[in-house]
Amino acid sequence: MFTTEIKLFSELTLNELYASLRLRSEVFVVEQDCVYQDVDNKDSYALHVLGKKDGEIVAYTRIFDSGKYFDNPSIGRVVVAQDERKYGYGHQILEASIEAIYSNFGKQDIEISAQCYLKKFYNSHGFSQIGEEYLEDGIPHIRMIKSQS
Repeated sequence: MFTTEIKLFSELTLNELYASLRLRSEVFVVEQDCVYQDVDNKDSYALHVLGKKDGEIVAYTRIFDSGKYFDNPSIGRVVVAQDERKYGYGHQILEASIEAIYSNFGKQDIEISAQCYLKKFYNSHGFSQIGEEYLEDGIPHIRMIKSQS
């Protein structure tokens, strides 16, 4: 059974922190063959959305209030373990992240920096592209907004 939990950095257990960082590294560094600094000193002021299956972290995001990453609240480091992607956990963790932003920071626009190949995924959750494609850590990205207006 898949469940989500939202925690402050200080509320994460050592095991949850380790599992989250390991999952991020497995996907963003190893699977995507992208050498970059994932541990970026922003985790301490993010809310962490943990997607757990049978108690193990298989999906993760971090969310920020306005001004901490973008002008609007934002969602980042959206990740699902490779062998768990066929179950729709990406959709579930993203929906939980959107709801966490609304409940913690109020209902307002949400801004993300999305990998281009995931544009359709984010479109299905109400995000629209703004601006042109750009490279982030050598990977094509686009800025997207989920507008409340």
